[in-house]
Amino acid sequence: MADSDNTTTLPFVTRRRVLAGTAIVPIVLAPSHGANANAVAESADPAVALWRRWDAAQKRTERLCRKQQRLETRLARTIGFPCAVVRIPGEDDVTVHSLEALNWVLGDRLEAEDIRNKAEAEFAAHQARWDAADHEIGYSAALQAELRAGKRAQHLLEELAATEARSLMGVAGKLDAVLRTGEAWEECDEFPWPLIRSALDDLLQIGEKTASANSFPSSRRRRTAT
Repeated sequence: MADSDNTTTLPFVTRRRVLAGTAIVPIVLAPSHGANANAVAESADPAVALWRRWDAAQKRTERLCRKQQRLETRLARTIGFPCAVVRIPGEDDVTVHSLEALNWVLGDRLEAEDIRNKAEAEFAAHQARWDAADHEIGYSAALQAELRAGKRAQHLLEELAATEARSLMGVAGKLDAVLRTGEAWEECDEFPWPLIRSALDDLLQIGEKTASANSFPSSRRRRTAT
């Protein structure tokens, strides 16, 4: 039988850019003529102001994600994810990571009570070591902070989607949000991401050529090296 799923909270184990060590530097929706130009752009287009709020929330979520992933890795290396080994005579040992998995492995075998008790005790002891170390380094607290920040970013993203853009800046902000939340990985070559990246770049070029410096960003979308 195969090992069961792990019941220890393992969120975002396939988190895309953070775990892959890459990130997209967002489009700089900041005109080069100072705070006054920013204020003018935001007052003229609520989508721009909303994008800035989302951008800050998204960056905070990513920072917290990196923090909790570091702490989770530390726990995994020093304590190991809580588990127990089920040793059934005449069968291969099976490692389980939850009591539900233990029950699945043993089923309704009446003769397995002693095996079940030993496995439950082993799992409980391992979980206690994990919990103690977790409390010491603050992994769960970091995880909860990340989840709260993620919910905040998601709420702002939904609000941005429902807000009409009144300028090229607002449209560019929406496209940037699409890329940073939807793209499976940076420079993903699967449809529709290349087209969206191309549209965003085109939009920036058009804006730089046709809009005043006070109403459109002079900076282009930049990317970190992988």
